[in-house]
Amino acid sequence: MINVHPMAIQGKWKEGYVLDYHIVSSTLHHYDEYGEPVFDTVRTELGEMVFRLKYRSDTTVVDVLAATIATFVHDEWKLVVDLIVPIPPSRDRRIQPVLIVADALSKRLGVRCDSRCVKRTKDIPELKNVYDFSERQRLLQGVHSIRQSSTVGKRVLVFDDLFRSGATMNAVTDVLVHQGGAAEVYALAITRTRRG
Repeated sequence: MINVHPMAIQGKWKEGYVLDYHIVSSTLHHYDEYGEPVFDTVRTELGEMVFRLKYRSDTTVVDVLAATIATFVHDEWKLVVDLIVPIPPSRDRRIQPVLIVADALSKRLGVRCDSRCVKRTKDIPELKNVYDFSERQRLLQGVHSIRQSSTVGKRVLVFDDLFRSGATMNAVTDVLVHQGGAAEVYALAITRTRRG
């Protein structure tokens, strides 16, 4: 089991947490032959596992991640929900980390996961390159649609692998409540950046 360092996150949801930071430190090591910076990055234990899954397609970490998250949700947070809704991926990958971990988490908690409940209706620039929170919110307006029958009257856990500013989770929460009729929405992310 991985040690976690839960931090409350504020937003439109009723209650939310992120389990740890993603990176402990990152220092410039050198510049490569193309003039691009190369960093020595030290990640938290959770951050390293998310990195391996997301950027190395290492699915061997999924069970440990799901077990760690389930232990926090069930034993520490004592959260009871009816549905897990992963944040729709922002780009195409062979392996979608948030979907794979959400599915494994749903099996451990015995809670249904619906990865098609909320979907993106249009493409937007990658938000990791947009630093202004209000600009992120503007870009996310009208980006998500919902299959309402899945969420009416339900207690929903919105789930993501990496929390930056919370703009996407807030946008999805807003859609779940106002269009999807969710009774309560909670938010959980595995790791967070040190800046929004």
